[in-house]
Amino acid sequence: MHNPEPIERILQKYPLARRDILIPILQTIQDEVGFLSEEALVKVGKHLKMPTSKIYSLATFYNQFRFQPKGKYHIRVCHGSSCHVMGAVSLIETLEQSLGIKSGQTTRNGLFSLEVVTCMGACSKSPVIEINNKHYSTKSAEDLKKLIENYKAQN
Repeated sequence: MHNPEPIERILQKYPLARRDILIPILQTIQDEVGFLSEEALVKVGKHLKMPTSKIYSLATFYNQFRFQPKGKYHIRVCHGSSCHVMGAVSLIETLEQSLGIKSGQTTRNGLFSLEVVTCMGACSKSPVIEINNKHYSTKSAEDLKKLIENYKAQN
């Protein structure tokens, strides 16, 4: 028996082609596959009888969607009010420079991905970053660089 690919399997769960289920479909694909590939967007478009460009336009409107796979170490940086005031912008710049990527991107070697989020609910630890769901209260660029080097050394 044919085992459908993850995207086809997900689309089979939504047999009625309706535009109002687009976001739940995209969320499900990202949850199961890890990101929204061009192939996924095309298949969703065919399933819903919508142009791929409209699906891409909607998906890029919401910052919850990723278009590249996460790195082995997924870094989330809080940019909420408290973290912003306590230096999150400097940490974001340090990460972008040291990793050579921007928010939403993954390093070429697949080791790191970066995501800037609105709030992580850890205001008392601001500024806070998270690497694979482990929180770090990082006050300086030097501390952050050392932390990243420790992760690089594990590989």
